[in-house]
Order: sequence, then C-alpha cells, then structure tokens
Amino acid sequence: MKTIGLLGGMSWESTLSYYKAINEGVRARLGGLHSAKICLYSVNFDEIERLQHAGDWLETANILSQAARSVEKGGSDFLMICTNTMHKVFHKIEAEISIPILHIADATAQALTRDGVTTVGLLGTRFTMKQDFYKGRLSEKFGIKVLTPSPEEQIVVHEVIYKELCLGTVNPDSKARYLEIIENLRARGAQAVILGCTEIALLVKQSDTTVPLYDTAEIHAKQGVETAIS
Repeated sequence: MKTIGLLGGMSWESTLSYYKAINEGVRARLGGLHSAKICLYSVNFDEIERLQHAGDWLETANILSQAARSVEKGGSDFLMICTNTMHKVFHKIEAEISIPILHIADATAQALTRDGVTTVGLLGTRFTMKQDFYKGRLSEKFGIKVLTPSPEEQIVVHEVIYKELCLGTVNPDSKARYLEIIENLRARGAQAVILGCTEIALLVKQSDTTVPLYDTAEIHAKQGVETAIS
C-alpha cells in the first residue's frame, strides 16, 4: 500500500472528512483491520485565510510548498491538497516536490464525465467561483461547461463557508439558502452541482435535493484510496 500525503487544516473540519473517508475506503477494499497509511500536515488556517483575502497567494504557496516538502520527506508516495481553493497554487507546489499531486478538479471532472454531465453548477469560495484556476481546468481540459451563482449569491456562499462551516457551524437558514441557489443553477441549465469547497458537504447532502451533487472531498478521497492500493 502506498503512503498518502495530505495537506490539511483548510479547514480542519473538512480534513476530518478526508481522514474518515480514506480510512473507511481502505477498510472497505481490503477488509479486516486495514487502514490507510497517511502522512498529514495540518496548517494553521487563520494564517492561510488572512493571506487569501489579502491576495497574497505567493505566500500561501510558500507555506504549502514547505508543508508539501515535509510530507514528501515523511515518506509519502503522492500528495493530496485537501481544499479546492488552494489548488490555485497547485503548479507552484508541484514544482517544489518530486511526488505526484492528485488534482481535486481532475478527480471531479472524471466523475462528471463518467456520468455524462456536460454542464455543471459550481459552488465554492469566491476565489473558486470567480477565478479561472478551477472552472477553467474543467472547461479546457475536460470540455465541461461551468455555471456559477449570481454575484449576490456568491457572496452568500462565500460568507457561509468562512463564517459558519469552517467554524463547524451548520445553520438551517444557510442550508435553505444554499438549496435555493442550487435550484437556480438547475433552472439555468446545470445538470448537476459541484460542492466545490470541501466544507459544503457538512451543510448540504444529496438527500436534501433532487439535483445531483458532486462532493469534491468524497470524490478526491476515493481517488486517493484507489491510488494508494493500486
């Protein structure tokens, strides 16, 4: 079994989901007392969040690159960045290490493609919804059309992530608002919706809507399991 390297803590609430899903996945595949071999580096998210909102992506890349080097030295065979937003600096981190990185958008796009989804809605942080590092990869590499919420809806999605979900708060009113936004994306032509922030699945579940939801943390974790035991 390969050793999985995880860059977590962004936030630790969703890193818990990764750790649980990966270990459950390994046990389901191998049985018995099997669990995943994991080397986890969990950063201080307060530091990362301040740099994100200050637009200092270079410094976030420096912090995560240092963490990635530590994970590599710890014996990891490949790396997973346990957050969608920080894939903005994917290439800078990739250049600093010799082990491969499993890109969360690629894993999600492969799942969408297998299911025949060609037009998808995207929820995430404002950075993920507005900038091109994520949705551009989906469209250019996989030919998937990406729809994002209105500017006003994007503010709601972003603030709920940082002010509630990253603090472990699940607010029923926020859930209702998210479900409205998901329905609006469907009305505009989305065949499915990507939960493109690893915390969103803490708030919205597939049982809450008939719109197909793609939980990026779950999809990414499954890819990690397959890579580790292949």
